[in-house]
Amino acid sequence: VGTTDRDYDGDPSNVGITDGEVDYLCAGASSYFREPVTRDDIVWTYSGVRPLFDDGASKAQEATRDYVLKAQGENGQPKVLNIFGGKITTYRRLAESMMELVGETIGAKGESWTKGAKLPGGDFPTTGFADLLAETRARYPFLKGAQSERMVKAYGTNINNILGDSLKAADLGKDFGHGLTAAEVSYLMENEWARTADDVLWRRSKLGIRFSAKEKRALDDWMAKHGDEIRHAAE
Repeated sequence: VGTTDRDYDGDPSNVGITDGEVDYLCAGASSYFREPVTRDDIVWTYSGVRPLFDDGASKAQEATRDYVLKAQGENGQPKVLNIFGGKITTYRRLAESMMELVGETIGAKGESWTKGAKLPGGDFPTTGFADLLAETRARYPFLKGAQSERMVKAYGTNINNILGDSLKAADLGKDFGHGLTAAEVSYLMENEWARTADDVLWRRSKLGIRFSAKEKRALDDWMAKHGDEIRHAAE
């Protein structure tokens, strides 16, 4: 449920949801359900500070969400290229714009290619999710329904790099609960720089909503114990 926008002037490491935001989000969500959403229903909250380009807007909600690129430096001197603002949904176009500015600055130009490039695991048709899910379930029938759907949504065709030649659930190693196995955690540590349980449960998935404190500690302990081994294998 979210999100909200408000001005923030403090230390970014101390940012957190405010009582006003809690009330606002609960009220907004409650308008869609017979039973109201209350503070007691909240499992987890997160807050972040996003720098926006100062275009003279009086409120954060009114500031531009577009990115602004600027080169600073005198002629003949090394320049600093700055990116202000932007959204993750436009990161490819932002990257191309930045490279165009780099090219202009150093007097070189390369071809743009990211527009049509597929994301890791995304090498299947845009309408092909159902087929990929069916193929995955046929190849790995031991996966539970919700588990296979979550993993295909998260990894696409890269799910085969996680599951490999597994023939049964036990082949995936330790089961941490809620469909998360050692095979998946190892993949995240090798390929997506996960280092802690929070990386896996919140920053690579939202499984933290389901994990108990005891289960999370067990995952953290396992990652700490096997981290060096997994990273060395990846190298």
